[in-house]
Amino acid sequence: MAEQKAGMRKPVFTKVDQLRPGTSGHTLTVKVVSTKMVVQRGRPDGPQFRQSRVAECLVGDETGMIVFTARNDQVDLVKENSTIILRNAKIEMFKGSMRLAVDKWGRVDVADPAEFTVKEDNNLSLLEFEPVTVVQG
Repeated sequence: MAEQKAGMRKPVFTKVDQLRPGTSGHTLTVKVVSTKMVVQRGRPDGPQFRQSRVAECLVGDETGMIVFTARNDQVDLVKENSTIILRNAKIEMFKGSMRLAVDKWGRVDVADPAEFTVKEDNNLSLLEFEPVTVVQG
């Protein structure tokens, strides 16, 4: 049995229907159902630090779907019908609904086509969560 390097853990894959507000560190294999560019600033031939692109992508697995917010270089990786692996993804809240995001501490990788069919009637981004104040005492 091969030894793993210290600090290197085999990722535990999360299913879409296990995602909850305020959580992070998720690794998921998802299919891209659709993608829509929502922000495009700067010119493609301009300086990279000025360029800002954001796409809202509907991604999912056999348990459900969620909106993944792809930013800048990630936008090029999320093509419709492709399979991607999101590493160290986190849940961001936007107007009371969950969005999946990968910041500089995570990665988006293109994967081999997955065998599953996306469960399209369970869109977690359509669920609304109300902020609840917890009083300690």
